[in-house]
Amino acid sequence: MLVTSQSTIPCSSLKQYPMSTAKPRYLEQLENYLRKELLLLDLGKDSTQELRLQVRATDKMMAGERPTDSGVRKQEAGYPGTRGRAQTECLAMMVHHASQTSRGLQAAAPQLHGAMKDFAHQREKIRALEPLKAKLVTLNEDCNERIMAMRAEERYEISMLKKEKMNLLKLIDKKNEEKISLQTEVSKLRKNLAEEYLHYLSERDARKILIGDLNELRYQREDMSLAQSPGVWGEDPVKLTLALKMTRQDLTRTQMELNTMKANFGDVVPRRDFEMQEKINKDLQEQLDSLRADYEEVCKEHDSLLQMHMSTLKERDQFFSELQEIQRTSTPRPNWTKCEDVVAGGQERWHMLAADKNSDQLVDVLLEEIGEGLLREKDSFPGLGYGETIPTFLRFDGPVENKKPSKKEVVNILKDVWKERLAQEQKEKFPDFFFNFLERRFGPSDAIAWAYTIFENIKLFHTNEVMSQFYAVLMGKRTESVYINQKETVAQLQKEMTNADSQNEGLLSMEQFSNILKSTFPLKKEEQIQELMEAGGWHPNSNSSDLFNYRSLFMENEEGQSDSFVQKLWQQYVIEKDEYLRELKQELGLELHNEVTLSKMRRALMNIDPNLDKQTLSTYLSQAFQLPISELPEEGNEVEEGTKLCLRLALEQLQMADVKRIGPRDIEPTS
Repeated sequence: MLVTSQSTIPCSSLKQYPMSTAKPRYLEQLENYLRKELLLLDLGKDSTQELRLQVRATDKMMAGERPTDSGVRKQEAGYPGTRGRAQTECLAMMVHHASQTSRGLQAAAPQLHGAMKDFAHQREKIRALEPLKAKLVTLNEDCNERIMAMRAEERYEISMLKKEKMNLLKLIDKKNEEKISLQTEVSKLRKNLAEEYLHYLSERDARKILIGDLNELRYQREDMSLAQSPGVWGEDPVKLTLALKMTRQDLTRTQMELNTMKANFGDVVPRRDFEMQEKINKDLQEQLDSLRADYEEVCKEHDSLLQMHMSTLKERDQFFSELQEIQRTSTPRPNWTKCEDVVAGGQERWHMLAADKNSDQLVDVLLEEIGEGLLREKDSFPGLGYGETIPTFLRFDGPVENKKPSKKEVVNILKDVWKERLAQEQKEKFPDFFFNFLERRFGPSDAIAWAYTIFENIKLFHTNEVMSQFYAVLMGKRTESVYINQKETVAQLQKEMTNADSQNEGLLSMEQFSNILKSTFPLKKEEQIQELMEAGGWHPNSNSSDLFNYRSLFMENEEGQSDSFVQKLWQQYVIEKDEYLRELKQELGLELHNEVTLSKMRRALMNIDPNLDKQTLSTYLSQAFQLPISELPEEGNEVEEGTKLCLRLALEQLQMADVKRIGPRDIEPTS
């Protein structure tokens, strides 16, 4: 208000004079002075209020302390020769306009004084808080230094624990080697002990025989010495006759006992030979049982192979007939070498794009190349409007600028989106989060342009792994849990390989690679493990002790394409999910257009996957029926004719989510 009123002083003063009257020189000087002061007052600084008060003081001095109009007139009348007519007119104009402008200033003066007092009070508070601010800065620096010191200590402790871990692993390996050597030595000692035991048994039997022979010889020598002694002839003949008779009786009895023993035990073998023969017989019986079991298994395999052979013959005949029909009706294969001169980069780039791809994949590659050229020629995209079917990040009316980024730039932006998404809690929907990320990164003005540009790129390059997965999640064709599970699986596998690499050289043997795959994926079949090993660089002719660089399996090129090993993991995941849902459909025994109840879906999932825990089962049911987990009825409390849904919709909902088998279908009995 003050600036406006003061800036109009010269104009209002000129209206009092006719156009023919020249402006006085002193009036021009005063107008210039006032313009300069008003320009200074328009500056947006803290001293503006003080300057206004100064102008008010000047105006007040001009209005309140100036001579009255009568005094001016007296001066004009009393001293006409000292001032002149121009000065008198200028002073009169100043007095007249000062009286008009000072009214607003006088009315606003108390408010301005109050504001200046508050301003001065606040400035004093700020000056008093300056030492506290410096103290806070010093305290912040001390805390930062302490944090850095604690982090350095933690890094040192981590390095020491890693070294201790390596030493303990080496000690464990050494102990295992000692254990193996001790077991080998124990087995050798047991074998030696058995041999010594047999040797001692033989020695014992021989010793008994020798003792019997020695006793017999001793008895014969005693008899001979008794017969040759002179005192025998002096014995009584009757006594000798009686002794001879008794001896003959003993001989007859002994002969009878000997004959009885021979008759009873003539066919009896020694216990040692019996035990040995019994052991041999037992071993032969076990071998016979194992051979009989192997024979039965071979017979079963032979029967299955015969059936497979018959089915293969039928399939061969069917395929042969189909081949003849296709050869009769199909068109010739396209000559893909014609694309070498059309694709940017020439023959070398086309060979790189067409490597290990079939005709269908080559068509996709060619369409992407054509679409990329057309996309780069566009300078803008037409807006899709604000309809409800339009995604939230594409709701715009009018032309949208095409930012024309490279594939590498788009992939890097998508990786940054995933990185920020995984780093925070997933509260908002993914499309809203994606648009908010673009606003934070490129600003609200360019966010919609980048949204359209990125959407057109990921919709076109569906052979790119990063873009296709992001497009599926963004359009709701796949849940975020699928991407997160894939990344966690790859990270877990890389961690297992790093732990197995005790020397931290980045090298593993094929045997270690196979063991890690089997322990990480216990439900995969042997054929799937072999496919993963072949994707990692294993060949049937290679040795199990050959080393390879496992870190190269997890590397990506500049466009985000993973190695063939990670791609094979993803392909097996998709095949396993399709097989799992196919088993679920077979277990339900319904057609796709039929309705399935929640209780029947629960029983079918438990039948095909008995190891399914309660939380995972609730997650699958919630995804299939699109219900919150808290609203699902407890097991056993479902109504048989309760919540229903078309089987095709339920399977499509499960196909979008992270669904996989938790355990084997047939539970083996525990021993």
